[in-house]
Amino acid sequence: MLIAILGFGACAAAIWFSGTHLARLGDRLAELTGLGRAWLGLVLMATVTSLPELFVGIGSAGIHGNADLAVGDVLGSCVFNLLILSVLDAFHRGPGLLRMVEPKHVLSAALGIVLLSLVGFGLFLPDQYVVMGWVGALSLVFVGVYLVAMRMVYWHLGQAAGQDGTGTPDRTGVGHVLAWYAVHATVVIAAALFLPGFAETITEETGMKASFVGTLLLALSTSLPEVAVSVAALRIGALDMAVSNLLGSNLFNIVILSIDDLVYRGGFLLKDASDAHLLSVLSTIIMSAVVIVGLTFRTAPKRFLLAWDTFLIVVVYVVNLILLYRIS
Repeated sequence: MLIAILGFGACAAAIWFSGTHLARLGDRLAELTGLGRAWLGLVLMATVTSLPELFVGIGSAGIHGNADLAVGDVLGSCVFNLLILSVLDAFHRGPGLLRMVEPKHVLSAALGIVLLSLVGFGLFLPDQYVVMGWVGALSLVFVGVYLVAMRMVYWHLGQAAGQDGTGTPDRTGVGHVLAWYAVHATVVIAAALFLPGFAETITEETGMKASFVGTLLLALSTSLPEVAVSVAALRIGALDMAVSNLLGSNLFNIVILSIDDLVYRGGFLLKDASDAHLLSVLSTIIMSAVVIVGLTFRTAPKRFLLAWDTFLIVVVYVVNLILLYRIS
């Protein structure tokens, strides 16, 4: 048990360290290539910070054959990503966080609700809705909806690469950045692949269900890069990049479920996962809806540590964990 906890902590620390460097290298890569910074936050940064969820899912579903850990990690990460908004609001001085960013993020939050609703359907679909022998039909739908969502958001942002002040691309040093990017990506991948094994040991020793361990422990550790990127963005005043990264990560997380289903040979991933994950699906939908309301209904500045919208996000997160723990 102690070895599993220490191993879990070491993997989480490695993800934090290299995940932070991946985010910085991704930002540097955007400067060198002239990529748009708004697009960077939604797609490139979101994809980079979701690498731990991707490879933890592959390890959980493909290597360990544990559908609950894979699904719990993805959905727990979605819930935790929105909780990060509350953390940022607590450290942000002045008006509420969602009152300081552009309303354009409403589209990303709404599209996230669409994808999460499809996941909710997938948890109750019968086994016959599969293709290729074991891959669920909804897994293909997730990818299709995500691609359409990215096209919609790109059009909504109204900017192509290099149109937001990044200047003329300077490709000098791109090879050096890519080399270090590969090094830190390898560290994240290796640590993420070991995490499911430690999580399974903790699950067996504590008697808790994998759905709870995946939602809490795995999701917390694999969301560390999002925390690092968001805190860094807050420090430099790039609030829109922070919000865009978190909402974009939630969109990409649903695509990770499709990849997990592809490597999971035990059947349809969502069908084999516990129905308890529906709690995380509904919680994330509620939290996303609160974000949309906070972005559109801009009331008076916050009077206490948190604005009313980010406070409600904390409440929903805590209730979700309590309910999952009681079920476990």
